[in-house]
Amino acid sequence: MRSSVTRPGRPAPGDGVRIRRAAARDAKRLTRLVRASRAYQGPYAPMVAGYRVGPDYIETHRVFAAVEETTGRLLGFYSLVLDPPELDLMFVADDAQGSGIGRLLVGHLLDEARDAGLTGVRIVSHPPAEGFYRSVGAARTGTERAAPPAVMWDRPELLLPVLPVG
Repeated sequence: MRSSVTRPGRPAPGDGVRIRRAAARDAKRLTRLVRASRAYQGPYAPMVAGYRVGPDYIETHRVFAAVEETTGRLLGFYSLVLDPPELDLMFVADDAQGSGIGRLLVGHLLDEARDAGLTGVRIVSHPPAEGFYRSVGAARTGTERAAPPAVMWDRPELLLPVLPVG
């Protein structure tokens, strides 16, 4: 699938954005994006401090990257697990947030989920991201309780419906 996005009010970094399947060679870039995320500063920092998106993870999961077409710069990525259906990871570069990259990734995720025959995708959200997921159609279904020491806070659980096209 070829996707593109325009950025009203922001200079376009190139001719557009393409979403492609991530490859093992992307592992270090994906890991840097996760670890550098402003959303995981302060009390959330321990969650990603040693986090690694390894080549093995990329090769065995449905990981897709949003990249600038002209530069190849990584703008964001997501990982979709099919069984059970769940959004495992989704990150957008700090300087690309608010530019439509997250919505573009969700649109691509929905296409992938639809092609796989899914009717919904579970999302256990980082608390500050709940509003974004609700804005793209997810509905809160509950709360995933903290699981110390890995996760020290409760997280919203949501369901993103996968509706048929047309």
